[in-house]
Amino acid sequence: MSHRKELTEIAKLFFKLGSIAFGGPAAHIAMMEDEVVTKRKWMTQEHFLDLVGATNLIPGPNSTEMTMHCGHERAGWKGLFVAGICFIFPAVVITSIFAWLYQQYGQLPKVEPFIYGIKPAVIAIILMAAFRLGKKAIKNSELAILGVVTVTFCLLGGNEIIALFGCGVLGLAIYYIRKNIANIYSIVPFLLFQATEPLKTGTLKIFLVFLKVGAILYGSGYVLFAFLDTELVASGWLSRQALIDAVAVGQITPGPVLSTATFIGWQMNGVTGAIAATIGIFLPSFLFVLILNPLIPKMRKSKIIGAFLDAVNVAAVALIVAVCITMGRDTLTDWRTILIALVSLLVVFVFKKLNSAFIVLGGALFGYLLSFL
Repeated sequence: MSHRKELTEIAKLFFKLGSIAFGGPAAHIAMMEDEVVTKRKWMTQEHFLDLVGATNLIPGPNSTEMTMHCGHERAGWKGLFVAGICFIFPAVVITSIFAWLYQQYGQLPKVEPFIYGIKPAVIAIILMAAFRLGKKAIKNSELAILGVVTVTFCLLGGNEIIALFGCGVLGLAIYYIRKNIANIYSIVPFLLFQATEPLKTGTLKIFLVFLKVGAILYGSGYVLFAFLDTELVASGWLSRQALIDAVAVGQITPGPVLSTATFIGWQMNGVTGAIAATIGIFLPSFLFVLILNPLIPKMRKSKIIGAFLDAVNVAAVALIVAVCITMGRDTLTDWRTILIALVSLLVVFVFKKLNSAFIVLGGALFGYLLSFL
């Protein structure tokens, strides 16, 4: 396949995923695993797992960074940029429409009936991905125990980053105990970007604020809103109600939750503010992945870092399971959502080659119809 055809294939795939990927990073990664590993065979599940684990250890939106990794694996640095931009683009356009409507009419359109069935269907997609990735990640009984401990820790409210790094360190400890080596030779440092001096409110300020957030953001999308509350609401540049409405937009649009930056930037300074916020929050991820991707195969060849990665991979799968359980508790609240989840689960495990897009669309249609009963 020629380089241009590869880039076209990447563009079509990640534009599609950006248009239908509801449910947060765990769901996005589940859909990617289905497309690039199971269907297209762009990489092995082991390497996909390494990318997931490594992505969890750097700042930025995990699922968006995974699209970039997948694009890089297929077509180098050009593939990285094509995949990332095409995944982000649909969410940014949809969010811009919501932002304009919100600015014109002061409220969001009522779309709940149309998304009622999506989350229960997405739970099934996540479970299938966790099952497939878990089979590859859990290489021995020690890693299985680490996975159970990580799921428990996360469900009890533990911090995701502590879970990942803690699991990695425990994996190293197990490796050294097995090898009877007392000293840990190295720790991989991760440099966090810090923001510059405050500037006057304007497009450049919006860009720098969101650049800072994109460069130091760890954890879920909800951590993003805590950052923005501190950076924008406390400074008087944005009302808390607008931030709450931005949260709602993040939940009802497909693609990366960080596209809410577009909504917020629009409220602060119109179209130019939206563009500045969007570029600012996603730019660090492109740079992080560009630097990290070539290093991962070399990291895997090292037995010491490999032991760390194995444990981090298990922790990454455990995080997906924990997200799925939490989402299930919040979503499966009546017989309709439970029915949609069970039907979706049956479909994904019986028809394993069925495209996840049909699961999402089927869940939306099923949910819309059941919402009238």
